[in-house]
Amino acid sequence: MTHTAAQSDGRVRCSWAPDPSVDALYARYHDEEWGREVHGTRALFERVSLEAFQSGLSWITVLRKRDAFRAAFAGFDPAAIARFTDDDVDRLLGDAGIVRNRAKILATVANARLVVSGDIDLDALLWSFAPPPRPRPATAEDVPAVTAESTAMAAELKRRGLRFVGPTTAYALMQATGMVDDHLRNCWVPPGR
Repeated sequence: MTHTAAQSDGRVRCSWAPDPSVDALYARYHDEEWGREVHGTRALFERVSLEAFQSGLSWITVLRKRDAFRAAFAGFDPAAIARFTDDDVDRLLGDAGIVRNRAKILATVANARLVVSGDIDLDALLWSFAPPPRPRPATAEDVPAVTAESTAMAAELKRRGLRFVGPTTAYALMQATGMVDDHLRNCWVPPGR
């Protein structure tokens, strides 16, 4: 499905992006963040973590809780999270502001420990799987859920011990961080990367 008509602010957006008069937060995420390049360990660790929490849920659920996630997870500072204890896990499980899933919380802590171990340059590793730029998709049906690159990324992340990083999650991460530009051709957002 492709939006062909402008929304209330006169802009044509990707089919998944709501009119800002309906959901300003989600429209702003589409307009200002999604598909824009993200670099840096902390910023990418946040995105990896939030994509893991999104697994099995809609992205808007996680987006609406993002500020609470940031507060609960020390601003997604991997060094701080790597020091989390069982008491911190219990605290997080009691925090109604976030998605309270023990496996995902434990995965975030374990992933942080791997990132701060010095064995992983998260920025270089993730971006090494970015495919060459390609034309924007014409319709939402042209947007894949998984690619060879996301499958390879997920396999390498798992090989290195990271959790909740399957091929579909890896592709969503690639879209969200500008490794691929899946804004539709008629979308108003200018090409990024």
